[in-house]
Amino acid sequence: MTVYSNKVGVNTATLGLMFISGFFATMAFDLWGQVISPGVGFANLSPHGLAKSLFGALGLPNGDFAGYFMHFYLVGLVGYPVGWLFIFRPVWNRVIGSGIHWFIPAAVYGFGLWVFAIGGITAIAGLPFFLNFTGITWVALVGHVLYGVVMVAVMVWLTRGRA
Repeated sequence: MTVYSNKVGVNTATLGLMFISGFFATMAFDLWGQVISPGVGFANLSPHGLAKSLFGALGLPNGDFAGYFMHFYLVGLVGYPVGWLFIFRPVWNRVIGSGIHWFIPAAVYGFGLWVFAIGGITAIAGLPFFLNFTGITWVALVGHVLYGVVMVAVMVWLTRGRA
């Protein structure tokens, strides 16, 4: 079921769609990882800490501002939405088709973000592979899947009626 157009161009509407959906998805990710999860006794996510570690491993300035800027703006508002709109969704539609409800590819995309961030970026940043599969690994899995689902849900909602 295609809810919004498969032809996405770079224009102000697309940028707005990315920023708004990325904003709500990042808020959901952070609410889960920094409020709900530790509130119920699970690990506390610190995504800006991963960004800081990556910057440090690359020899770049790695203060708190850089970590938060990378996590919220570059990744949350731009990077992950770009990945969905211009890479994952077109490939999914070409390989699997668009007949599946948006929730499934959104959750799969979130899982892929988890593999990328916790499996790949951590290794580049010099951290243990999948953070040694500690509690933070699993909280991050839920957070990334939640991010993908919220991001796509907001995109679908914002573009309803424009298939």
